[in-house]
Amino acid sequence: MPAERQKIFAANWKMYKNGEEAEIFIRDMRRTAENCPHELIIFPPSVYLERSATAAKGSPIHIGAQNIHWQAEGAYTGEISAAMAADAGCTYCLCGHSERRHQYGESAEMVARKAHAAIHNGLIPVICLGETLIQRENGETLEVLYNDANASLSGIEADPRLVVAYEPVWAIGTGRTATPEDAQTACAFLRKVIGEKWGDCAQQIRILYGGSVNPDNILSLMECPDIDGALVGGASLYLEKFTKIIRCK
Repeated sequence: MPAERQKIFAANWKMYKNGEEAEIFIRDMRRTAENCPHELIIFPPSVYLERSATAAKGSPIHIGAQNIHWQAEGAYTGEISAAMAADAGCTYCLCGHSERRHQYGESAEMVARKAHAAIHNGLIPVICLGETLIQRENGETLEVLYNDANASLSGIEADPRLVVAYEPVWAIGTGRTATPEDAQTACAFLRKVIGEKWGDCAQQIRILYGGSVNPDNILSLMECPDIDGALVGGASLYLEKFTKIIRCK
């Protein structure tokens, strides 16, 4: 792996933790973060973005939004804009997490619009892609990744800061994890697809794996040359588990 591809370990808390719990976690994590060679991101619930950013201030820990709307403002009840997320102290935002795609019907076109909005407002988008169990069993994984990657990156100019996360839907929250071989195949394929659009820039893009990541499987995943970190769900809710994950290598 090229030296410039610093690993990322990101905690997606989804709809867990209250404000006090978020603050305590981040404050306790600061000690580990100070000596960590990797980039660390916390994605707390949106109501705690500013509170989390305050707790992380002055540390290497970045804060990200789990979701944003592509419009700058408007009558979109319950949504937050990229500008609002940036104002709350975010550096990153997730775009197209599988739960957004499959539970709320977000299309790849919507994901691309969100990524555009993120970049326009100084946020770094983490674009999530992955196949369902049915698609996997039908041998459609690479086709799904090819189509979704092209559509989700549509109109976006080459940018080495952008992050991609391969998160097979069938592995999220199920306890099932892609084998390192399967995960590497998917991530290498995504890098190839990105290379077709962005040329050599693809070698700088960091590609994460997400899907029931835990302290027991993280090392084998991180040994894969095209996996540049992890998007962690359930295990990231526990400081001890997440610390073990980020110290894996």
